[in-house]
Amino acid sequence: MGFFKEFKDFALKGNVVDLAVGIVIGAAFSAIVKSLVEDIITPLILTPLLEKAGLEDIKQLTWGAGVKYGNFLSNVISFIIVAFALFVIVKLINSMRKKEEAKPAAPPAPTNEEKLLMEIRDALKSRP
Repeated sequence: MGFFKEFKDFALKGNVVDLAVGIVIGAAFSAIVKSLVEDIITPLILTPLLEKAGLEDIKQLTWGAGVKYGNFLSNVISFIIVAFALFVIVKLINSMRKKEEAKPAAPPAPTNEEKLLMEIRDALKSRP
């Protein structure tokens, strides 16, 4: 029974769950980037160049005996977009963290000794 409890503790740790969420979000983000490259960037920027070459898709670009450098270019563009998006996200998160750190910490609550000393001081002040 100890093995299964140990596995449960491992699988439900915060780091493992965070990693799983990150992978799922990464897969969804990958689909968005793929769509951005294939449906927006390629038609707007690369279509005129592809039409001059007599091609419909960047992935059809080949060199010599079947070297598909068009597919490689498509993947490079996707990588650059993902890297830039992650850079912006990390930069925003870091700036928010700096703002949180910049806030002054609240003064610590008085200790029991300090409270007692304040009571003694107040009692002495109120004496005739």
